[in-house]
Amino acid sequence: MKVVRRLYDWVLSWADTPYGVPALFLLAFAEASFFPIPPDVLLIALCLAIPTRSYRFALVATIGSATGGMLGYLIGWGAWDSLSPYFYQYVPGFTEAGFAQVKGLFDQYDFWTIFAAGFTPIPYKIFTISAGAFQINLPVFALASVVSRGLRFFLIAALFYYLGRPARDFIEKYFNLLTILFLVLLVAVLVLIKYLH
Repeated sequence: MKVVRRLYDWVLSWADTPYGVPALFLLAFAEASFFPIPPDVLLIALCLAIPTRSYRFALVATIGSATGGMLGYLIGWGAWDSLSPYFYQYVPGFTEAGFAQVKGLFDQYDFWTIFAAGFTPIPYKIFTISAGAFQINLPVFALASVVSRGLRFFLIAALFYYLGRPARDFIEKYFNLLTILFLVLLVAVLVLIKYLH
C-alpha cells in the first residue's frame, strides 16, 4: 500500500510542473496496460489548476488511454503466453480466475464489456490485455475504448470547467459510486431496449 501511495503522490506532483500535459498522456498510456494509478488523478489536478483548459486535458488523456489500450491489446495478442506469469505475480488485479471471467463477458458482450471497463473504476488494463489474448474484434475494441475513456474524461473535465474546486471534492468523494450508478443505468437501458424488441 505504501508503494501505491508513493506512486499516487508522484503522479500528483507532475501537475505542478511544466510537464503536466505530457505526463498526463504518458500516465494514461501506461495505465491502460500496466501502471496501477489511473490518469484521473493527474487529470483532476490539471483541471483544477487551469479549468479553462479542462477539455484539452481530457482530450490528451483520451488519446493517451486509447493508444495505451492498443498496446495492451498487442501484449495480449502477441505475448500473453510468455508474459502472463509476470502479470499474475506483479500487476494488481490480474488473476487466472479473473481472466477466465473476463473471457465469459467477452463471449457475450464484447463492446459493452470494454465500454464498462473503460468507463468505470474496473482495472482497464485487465480488459485491454485480455481483449488481445482472446482476439476480440480490433475495430470494436478501439471504438469501445475511445468512446468509454472519452466519456469518462470529458465528464470530469466538464465538471471542472463549470464548477471548479467544488467538483474536485464531489468527484473524490463519490467517484466510484457515480460510475457504478451510471453503469447500472446503462445496463437497465440495454435490458429495456432488448425487452422492447
